[in-house]
Formats: sequence, C-alpha cells, structure tokens
Amino acid sequence: MEPVTHFLTGACLSRSGLNRTTAYCTLVMTLAAEAADLDVFWSLEGPAAGLQHHRGWTHTLIGTPVVALATVALVYAFHRWRSRRRPRPNTAQPIHWPILLLCAWIAALSHILLDFTNNYGVRPFFPFNPHWYAAGLVFIFEPVIFLALLAALILPALFSLIDREVTSRSSRPPFQGRALAISALAVIVALWGWRAFEQSRARQLFLDDQATSDSTSAPVLRSQLSPYPVTPFRWQAVLETPAYYRVATIDLATNSVTSDSATGIFYKPADSPALLAAKRSPIGRAYLDWSQFPYLEDLGPALTRSGQPATLIRFTDLRFRYDSAFLGGRTRSAMAAAAYVAPDGRVLQQQFEPH
Repeated sequence: MEPVTHFLTGACLSRSGLNRTTAYCTLVMTLAAEAADLDVFWSLEGPAAGLQHHRGWTHTLIGTPVVALATVALVYAFHRWRSRRRPRPNTAQPIHWPILLLCAWIAALSHILLDFTNNYGVRPFFPFNPHWYAAGLVFIFEPVIFLALLAALILPALFSLIDREVTSRSSRPPFQGRALAISALAVIVALWGWRAFEQSRARQLFLDDQATSDSTSAPVLRSQLSPYPVTPFRWQAVLETPAYYRVATIDLATNSVTSDSATGIFYKPADSPALLAAKRSPIGRAYLDWSQFPYLEDLGPALTRSGQPATLIRFTDLRFRYDSAFLGGRTRSAMAAAAYVAPDGRVLQQQFEPH
C-alpha cells in the first residue's frame, strides 16, 4: 500500500488500546508500520538493485523483529535527547520498552499484511521460500481503507473540541478514540472479505469465458485477478496457457468479459539472442524473479541515451496492464522495464519505463 495508509494503520493499531500500556506507543507503531519501505533507497544503486530489493528482507517475517528493534532504538534515542532538554513530569505515562518492542513488531507485521493484499505482492518467507504472494484484493491506494483510518484518527479530536465548547471543560480525557480505531480496523477486514468474494466471482466468470472462447482447449496453467482503482466491480484478469497469455477486464456489474484487442491474446515470443541477453542482464534477472506474468517484446532497433545502436527489449508484467477505455484511450502497463542490447550481446542501458 502507499505510505500514508501504512502510517495511519500503525496509529490506529495503537489507538485500539495498545497506547494504554506504555508511553510512546502511538509514535513507535506509526513509524514501525512504514519503516519497511526504507528499502526504497536501494534504487539509488540503479533500477535493477531497486527492483531486486524492494519489498525485500524488511518485508519478511525474519526481518520484522529487526525493523521493530531499529524503530524502538530510534525512539529511545529521541527519548534520551528529550529527557535531557525537559525532564518528564511524575504524572507522565510510564515507558515500558519491552512492550514498545512488541507493539513495534505488531506494526511491522501489519505492513506485510497490507502489502500482501495488493497485486504487487510480498515474499514473507524469504530466504527460505522465495515465492511471491499477492492476494490482489485492493488497489495500492484504497479510498475506503484510507478514509476509515483517517476518520478514526480525526473524529476523536473533533468530538473533544465540540465537547470542550459545550461543557467548558479545559482538559480532555486521555486515550480517546479506541472504539473508532477498532471500528476502522474492522472495516478493513470486512472490505477484504467482500473483495475476496467478488474476486472469486470474477475469476469464475473469466475461466468460464476462457473455456468457451478457446477452441483449442489449451490448459490454463494459472490465473490472477487484480482490482481496478476506485471502481469496486472492475477487475483486471490475466491467465497463462503453454503458448500465450490472455488479458481481459471483468465487470461484475454487467457480468461481462472484455479485452482491448479482439482476443486479448499475447503470444509468448521465441527466444532470440537479444531476448536471451536481456534476460541475463541485472534488470532482466530481477524482473523475471519478481514478475508473475512476464511478457517480453523485441521492439527492434533503437538508440541508447548516448546514441549507441541497440535492440530494445521491453519487459512488462501483464498483471499491471489496464484497458485503454478506462484510462482515456491509452493502454497502461505499469512497472515496465527496458534493456538495450548491443549486437555483441552486451546490455548497454537498462531502465524502468514511464507509463
């Protein structure tokens, strides 16, 4: 999920009652819920390193205790600095560092769970199991989740302001918003359940359509459905057969299956020297390790940024190919990468492509 949702989730987890156990709980859980995404700095070493390490060890079950410990250590350093400048009053809530470590670990685990629910996926059991797991239940930004979490954090402050104006009380009670925080978390779980049900309906509709439209009766090796942004009844579907991929849009409001082209078929290309060289490149290895439905295109002669002639090989993952009608007349294929291969097989340039 996008970063703000992770921050809000950590804060709501704390407000659900954990913040009553120790001081700094909300601060620690808010930071720990997003800390795993610091792996984005691997992209400074180049696109291949960024893709290889994004949602890497910080998004694994064995990495979450390290993330939690680092977050608590940061807050401990802040506490020491703050204590030297301004001693805490005797009436302040006590600090229990072991409990804070446990809370940070819970928040770090929430990050993995949220990222699992979208279609990019996570590898929670790495390095013992390198498989990517992706539920594909919600888009990377889900308005219902975002608004539920935001309301749970804002409304208690608003109610407190109204209460002070009406009753003229100068102080507000501590630990407000527990019921709203729990309600927001319950809304998220309920949304996941509903989306899982809708996804299963869409998958069955897609597989039934495939069975009637494919005269060759090619076996379906696997399929995956991903949500469209904002529209709850539209799903992007992709399946793989031994010879081709098929991409379609499922609309549960009309029980329809549509494709951009006549068939939505993407035939798997035969290996060529340029394709093989691109697969062996750093970005090619990282991309094929992560991608669930990789589609490689030989786009022919091209020039690198420095003007060198090369063959352009484009990598796309068909999970992220959305229909052009939904996106204003253009087909969007997010998370695309490119490798420029010289005639002698050297990869002269590698990059992510804008979409």
